[in-house]
Amino acid sequence: MTQLTRLPQWQALQAERNGLSNFHLRAAFAADPARYARFVRTLVAGDARVLLDFSKHRIEARTLDLLLELAHARSLRTRIDAMFAGERINTTEQRAVLHVALRDLSSRPLQVDGIDIKPAVAAVRDRMLDLAERVREGRWTGHTGAKITDVVNLGIGGSDLGPQMMTVALAPYHDGPRVHFVSNVDPEHLRTTLVPLEPASTLFVVASKTFTTIETMTNARAARRWLVNALGTEAATERHFVAVSTNAKDVAAFGIAPANMFEFWDWVGGRYSLWSSIGLPIALAIGRTRFLQLLAGAHAMDEHFRTADFGQNLPVLLGLLGLWYVNFWGAASHSIAPYSQHLARFAAHLQQVDMESNGKRVNLEGDVLEHETGPVIWGEPGTNGQHAYFQLLQQGPALIPVDFIVAAESPFADDAQHRILVANCFAQSATLAIGKTAAEARAEMTAAGKSAQEAQRLAPHREFPGNRPSSTILVRRFDPFTLGLLTALYEHKVFVQGAIWGINSFDQWGVELGKQIATKLAGALGDAKAPVDAASAGIVGAWREMRSQK
Repeated sequence: MTQLTRLPQWQALQAERNGLSNFHLRAAFAADPARYARFVRTLVAGDARVLLDFSKHRIEARTLDLLLELAHARSLRTRIDAMFAGERINTTEQRAVLHVALRDLSSRPLQVDGIDIKPAVAAVRDRMLDLAERVREGRWTGHTGAKITDVVNLGIGGSDLGPQMMTVALAPYHDGPRVHFVSNVDPEHLRTTLVPLEPASTLFVVASKTFTTIETMTNARAARRWLVNALGTEAATERHFVAVSTNAKDVAAFGIAPANMFEFWDWVGGRYSLWSSIGLPIALAIGRTRFLQLLAGAHAMDEHFRTADFGQNLPVLLGLLGLWYVNFWGAASHSIAPYSQHLARFAAHLQQVDMESNGKRVNLEGDVLEHETGPVIWGEPGTNGQHAYFQLLQQGPALIPVDFIVAAESPFADDAQHRILVANCFAQSATLAIGKTAAEARAEMTAAGKSAQEAQRLAPHREFPGNRPSSTILVRRFDPFTLGLLTALYEHKVFVQGAIWGINSFDQWGVELGKQIATKLAGALGDAKAPVDAASAGIVGAWREMRSQK
C-alpha cells in the first residue's frame, strides 16, 4: 500500500494548509454572509433531524473538495461497500465487521461465508427482548418470588461503556427496573453498588464474550457470593444471573441455565456491541419498542452512510474534518461537548470507539506509518465544561477541535432553562471561532472605567485568539431513534478515518498485552517465588514490603 503522505491528493492538501496559514474565521464570516449555508448539511429520517454545521472550520470550498478527492483516492466507497457486504475487512483476525447487521431490521439478506446471518441475529434479539419484557412485567422473578427491581451489569470495555452510555442517555425513557453498571475490579465499585440493593430483587447480567475476562469474572464471582450468602442457597444463582457470552460450557458451570445465555458473534467488536445482546441492560430499562427504535435510528444512519454522496454524507464529512486537523494542523486531541446531562457518558464511549479503533501505528501491510492517526478523545457535558476545561480551548496554545452536540427540544417542561443551555452552547462555538481582539478588550475595559494604562496591561490576558474550529450537531430531541443516529454517526466517522489512513480499525492488540502481563503478575503477587518481569520487579517488591509493615 502506497504511503498516504506520498499521494498527490495529500500533497495538494498540504499546499492548501500552507495557503490557509493566515486564514481566520472572523474574516471568513465577515467576507461571506452565506458561509453557514455553504457548510451545513442535514439528514432527515422520519421525524428525526441531524444538522451538521461545519462552517466554523479552517476550510474554504476548495479545501472540502480536496478532502473529498483524498477520500476517493483511498477507495473509501469500496471500503464501505466491503464492510456492508460482510467481507473480512478485519484482516489481522480474518473477521467480517458487521455491527451494522445488528440494527438492520429489513428483510434484506446479509451473507457471511455463504450463510445469511440475519435470521440468527433476529432470533437472539427476540430471545433477549423477551427476557427483558418478562423481567419488566414481573413474569421473571427472583428465587424467592420477588419482582426484580434492580439490574447490575457486570462487564468492562465495550460490555460496559456502550450500554452504560446509552442507558444513562435514555434516562427520560426509563420505565423498567433500575439499572447499575459495575466494571472496575476494584472491590469498592461492586461493594458500593450493592449496598442499597436487596439480593432477592436483584438480577445480574454477566457480559463477557469469552466468560474469562478477569475483571468481569472476578466481580461476577463476588456478586454470586453476596447473593448466595443472603439467600442461603447456590440454587438462587439461576434466577438472579443471566449471561451475554459465547462460552456455553463455562456459563453453565457458573450456574446460569443455557436458555439464559444470549450469544453474539466474532464479527461484533466490543466497542460496537451495544446493538447486540450486550444491549440487554438498555432493553431492561426502556423496553422492546424503544430498543427497536434505537436500532432503527442507527440503521437509518447506516443507510445514509452507505448510499449518500460524500459531499452530503455526515460521517464522511466529520471524518475528513477530523483528519484535516490531525494530519495538517497538528491537533493531538479532540473534545466532545454534548449539551445534555444525560449524555454524560457519551465522550467516554467515544474514547473507546475512536481510540481503540484508530490508535494504530502500522498500516494494513504492517508498514510503520509516516503520519499521525487517531487523536485523544475527551470531554464532559456542557455547561460544566465551560467552567473547567474550556479555558484551555479558548486561550490555550494547543489547537483542539470541538464537537458541540445539542437538542432543539428538552424532554422536560422548563423550556426557559433549556434555552439558557442552548445559548451557552452556541456562544461557546461562536467565541471559539471569532475570539476577541486586544483592541476590543481594551475598549471594553476603558468603557467600564479602567484607565488606559490598566486596560493596556490587562489586554493580553483578555484577548481571545479565536479561529478555533468546531462542529455543531443539532438534533430535534435526544430520543431513542436520534441517539441511534448519533452513535452510528460517530462509529462511521471512525471508519472513514481508518480507511483513509490505511489501518485496521477493528482489532485491538494494544489491549491484549496488558491483560497477559496482568494475569502473570496477579499470580506473582500471591507467590513470592514466582518470576516477575524486570520492569515490574522493583514495584512488586515495594508492594510486598509495604504490605508486610505493621
